[in-house]
Amino acid sequence: MWLILALLSAVFASLVTIFGKIGLQGIDVSAATALRAIIMGAFLTIVAFLRGKLGLVSSIYENKTAFTYIILSGVAGALSWLFSFWALKFGKVSQVTPVDRLSVVFAIVFAALFLNEKLSLIGGVGVLFITAGVIMVAMS
Repeated sequence: MWLILALLSAVFASLVTIFGKIGLQGIDVSAATALRAIIMGAFLTIVAFLRGKLGLVSSIYENKTAFTYIILSGVAGALSWLFSFWALKFGKVSQVTPVDRLSVVFAIVFAALFLNEKLSLIGGVGVLFITAGVIMVAMS
């Protein structure tokens, strides 16, 4: 199940880039990112409501550690969107997207450093291949 969900995430992330590049023509990046956040917030609120989970939001406020990290995740996500849209404004999708997806490499390295996740030799080689692939695609 996780693989299907991850693939769907990748498909929709790619559409974010395509739609964002088209939508950024002649408009301010900060305003576009803010509007995107409002739309996402409304959409996700509706999803939580329809799933009967909106009432669980208060339990996140009560868990100070979870709340702090959710805030940090939100700020990091907003900065990621903002920098991604700025990069798309000035660069080609075929160059910006691979570099943006270095987030995979950073996430794996950060997980090893901060979450004590183990990286196998094969996994490490894969991370190097991802990095090399990003460089090759972005430079072409």
